[in-house]
Parts: sequence; C-alpha cells; structure tokens
Amino acid sequence: MSIFHQRLAAVRARTTRRVYFGWWVSIAGAFNMLVSSGPTFQASSVLFKAIEDEFGWSRALISGVASFGRFGGAMLGPVEGWLTDRFGSGKMVLLGFILGGIGLMMFSQIQGPLQYYFAFFTLSLGFSMGGFTPSMTAVNAWMVNNRASAMSIVIGGSSIAGLLVPPIVWGISAYGWRPTVLVIGIITLLVGPIVARVIGKRPTPEQLADQIQSDAESGHRTRLSRLYDFTPSEALKTRAFWSISMTHMLVNLSTGAISAHLFLHLTDSNGVNLDDAAASGVVPILVVTAFVSQLAGGFVGDRTNKRVLVPFLLILQAASLVILALADSFAIAAVFAVVWGVGFGARTPLLHAMRGEYFGRRHFGTILGLSSFPMSIGMMATPFVMGLVHDIQDTYVWSLYVLSGACVVASVTILFATRPMSPGLRRRVEARAARRRAKRPAV
Repeated sequence: MSIFHQRLAAVRARTTRRVYFGWWVSIAGAFNMLVSSGPTFQASSVLFKAIEDEFGWSRALISGVASFGRFGGAMLGPVEGWLTDRFGSGKMVLLGFILGGIGLMMFSQIQGPLQYYFAFFTLSLGFSMGGFTPSMTAVNAWMVNNRASAMSIVIGGSSIAGLLVPPIVWGISAYGWRPTVLVIGIITLLVGPIVARVIGKRPTPEQLADQIQSDAESGHRTRLSRLYDFTPSEALKTRAFWSISMTHMLVNLSTGAISAHLFLHLTDSNGVNLDDAAASGVVPILVVTAFVSQLAGGFVGDRTNKRVLVPFLLILQAASLVILALADSFAIAAVFAVVWGVGFGARTPLLHAMRGEYFGRRHFGTILGLSSFPMSIGMMATPFVMGLVHDIQDTYVWSLYVLSGACVVASVTILFATRPMSPGLRRRVEARAARRRAKRPAV
C-alpha cells in the first residue's frame, strides 16, 4: 500500500470514529445553562421591570431579590460542590431542576414581597444546585485536553439564553408575565431528567485513554502527566486559588449588576432612554457576541497562556461599562454590547479552565464551590446596592464607573495566579534548596 493510501485510510478512520462523549456532555451542559440561567440571569431584568410595572415597588426592593436569591448559592456553594463530587452531577441536575421548576411556578403566583423573595430564592437555589457547578464538574471529568473549549460550550449556553429575552418580552406583552413564567417552569420540569441523564454519565479509564490517544494522533500534547489532583485543603493553601477567586469576584460585581439592571438602564429616561422593543434588541447583540467570544476564547485558551490573555479581556470588560455609562442612543448601547460580549465572553471559560488545569479532576466540584463563594458574594451584593444607589441618585452612571474600576483591579490580581506546585513537588524543591544552602561555605 502506498504512503498516499495509508494516509487516506488514516483520515477515513479518524472521520468514522465516534464523537468523544465528553463533547456531548458539554452540549448537554450548554442546554442546562440555557434553561437554568435564562430566567434568573439573562431575563431577570425584564422580569424585574414587569414586577415594577404591576406592583410599583422601589428598585432596591425589586432588584434586591437577586441578591437574596444568590445568597443561597453563595452560602451553599461549597456544599453544592461537595455534593456533586459525592453523588454525581446527574443527581444534582435532576434535584436542582425539580426545585427550580417548582420555584418558577411559585413565582408566577406571587402577591406580595415575602412571596416574591421566597419564590425567587427557591428557583435560584434550584438552578444553582443543578446548573453551573455540576455541568462544569462533568466536563472537567471528561476532558483531559481541550478543557477550555469544552467549558466554553457550557458557558455559551448561558449566553444563548439571552436570545430568549425577546420572546419573553413578547410573551409578557401578549399574555402577561405570570403565564410566561409558569410555562418556563413547566418546561424546566420536563427537560430536567433528560439533561441529568447525559450529564450524569462518568468517563471510564478506557474512554480517557482513547481521548489521549486521539489527541496524540492529532498532534496535541496531553497534560495528564502534569496534572495533580489537589485536595480542597491543599488548594486553599495556594496563591493561585485566591488570585483566581479574587479576580472572579471583582469582575462578577459587574456581571451581577448587568444581569439585574441592564434592561432598566436601557429604558430609563435618565439612562439610555430606549423603548422596550429597542432595549430588547440590544440583548441579542450582546448574546451573540458573547457566545462567539466564549467559543473563540476557549479555542485560543487551549493553545496559549491563559494568564496572559485574561488581563486584556478584563480591560475590555471595564471599557464596556464606561461606554454603557455614556450611552445615549441605540448605536452606542450596541457598541457596549459588542465590547462587553468580547471581554466578558472570552474571559469566562479561561478562568474556569485555569481551575481545572491547576487543581485537577477528582475534587473539582468542591474546589469550584469553595472558589464560587467570594465570586457569588460579588454577584449577590451588587444588584441590591446598585438599586439602592439608583433610588438615591436616580442614575446608574457612577455605579457603572465604580464597577469598571473593579475590572481594572481584577486585571492585576489575575497576574498572581501562577500554576501551583503539588505538595510533593514543593517538598522536593524545598529539600533540594536546603541541601544547596547547606553546601555553601560559611562566610
């Protein structure tokens, strides 16, 4: 057989090989994020405006529910991570979607502030338990290489959820917000078992070996030999853990604020002053840009130094907030959406992939949960604080400037997130250094 025919046979063998199941897990995780982040993240500002129109409550009271809802995620994040490592991603997704669906149905029936807060807390807790952490833990378990690309697919689902905003706005306009939320709750209960079944599958050693062999044939160098599974207590002692956690907290201050207040700022007379239709048109621009940037960021991040890329993306996120503060037309709001989409979109999978590369697979859920505590604190505080500041100043401008400054600080803190040495390697390096010092002649 000639060399040409040998190469042709190899190409045919690669093309007929089944798609690695880890990619299907990533797609299921993206669908998970589409459902779980739609009502609580991307469309929350739309729901808040509907609540304001019906009840006439203050911005602090309305947006404070986002802070209260994320309180459960912040407090229980480490527990959720441990439960995911202990019982598996599939069971957590199933339980979380059941609780989230029930919470949405309760939300559609609220009549006062106490019911409003309790229902939002219930659905937020459910989607926190069954959404991001189990999806990312499952992907990290399946992917030896291409981790950032696979995680970018999962996170992309959250961005694609933003495309649901115009239909939700239409549903609220045509049928009211209560029937719209009720339908979303029913859909959540129906799709939960399907998503849980895919995400709940765990890789076998043979499947991981097949991925390593496939990557080797494609010219990719496996990182498995370099990977040490840090325990949670070991991870907490590393500078990288706290650097990544602090960075994520600082940038998520603005993420929480945008999710809760973007639509309100776009439609405020003291803000961009757009009508509802125009304001809802800004969101798809942001969504598509973020989705493309997430996939591109994951692809590039698997092939370059993530710690070098992230600071530039955080500066872009900071710049987008200044643009939003100065926006007075649809065109400038669209520029904000593009710049934010690139900065926020591309940096998100890189930060999470750094955790997987630095700390390993075995305890990833627990470590992610511990790391998400300060991250969730940031997202928890800003919706309420920003709403309170708006009630006092009747504008979001100065809040946006402060959030931009936090992103600039984060572009510095991430530089300290160097790859940590395993405890065994650190002991060997320290012992070697001690022997060298002992051999130096006394002065």
